[in-house]
Amino acid sequence: MFMKYGDSLPNSKDLSSLRLLGTVGEPINPEVWKWYFQVIGKVNCPIVDTWWQTETGGIMISPVPGLETMSLKPGSATVPVPGINVDVVDENGNTLPPETKGYLVVRNPWPGMLLSLWTDDEKYKSVYWSKYKTMYYPGDYAIKDKDGYFWMLGRADDVLKVAGHRLGTAEIESGFVSHKSVAEAAVCGIPHKVKGESIISFLVLKEGVIPSKQLEDELIRHIRNVVGPIATPDQLYIVSKLPKTRSGKIMRRLLKAVANHENIGDVSTLEDEAAVDEIKTTFDELRKNIQRN
Repeated sequence: MFMKYGDSLPNSKDLSSLRLLGTVGEPINPEVWKWYFQVIGKVNCPIVDTWWQTETGGIMISPVPGLETMSLKPGSATVPVPGINVDVVDENGNTLPPETKGYLVVRNPWPGMLLSLWTDDEKYKSVYWSKYKTMYYPGDYAIKDKDGYFWMLGRADDVLKVAGHRLGTAEIESGFVSHKSVAEAAVCGIPHKVKGESIISFLVLKEGVIPSKQLEDELIRHIRNVVGPIATPDQLYIVSKLPKTRSGKIMRRLLKAVANHENIGDVSTLEDEAAVDEIKTTFDELRKNIQRN
């Protein structure tokens, strides 16, 4: 979110004492990674991009500065920490070839893993061990490249199914943020009679960028070029902020609920309710304009 305000604020501070940078919660897209590395870290600080869950009891995928010799790749959590056996598999649990989208799994037990859920053994089995009986399934969509680096594509239940294609939310959002005018992006899907799902995008522009129909058209062309025509959003909204938890995770279920005119449910972890209110107002205004026309 700080990238939205440009370089002037961090450049006005003495950041020379920084030795290491961290990121967690959401997959960090490559453009934000580069900005973080160059503007905040001054090209001197490794970025420790971690993948883990509360349930795993600790970090599972992460660069380990000082231990690993692999170079960092903007946007990748790199490789599993020593002793952790992580893979990307298909619906049947078969290892997928490099550069193929699939489901993230942990193949072997590890120190710190959860053994059950409080007073609910059955839910523990159904959530984490029902999709694959012999592998832990965290519910994330990912890809492993030819060098063995893991790239998180979002939650598996957020994967968009558009005209037979599976698209991770992270890959579309990264495509938007790679445009010079966009600071943050979130996408979700709503049902579509022909395509299966329709892509809805919410964008936060960088400070000083003025919204316009021309810019929206340019952004749609951009996403078609960098991700592909299949990722073209049917609706694009420019907002001032995105609904996030206090730990920085985008609450896509709220966006989806608003887009589908559904009850948004529990918002106790929401950082700023004004973000949801703004999105609701945007949709209400759009519906009024449609009715008037």
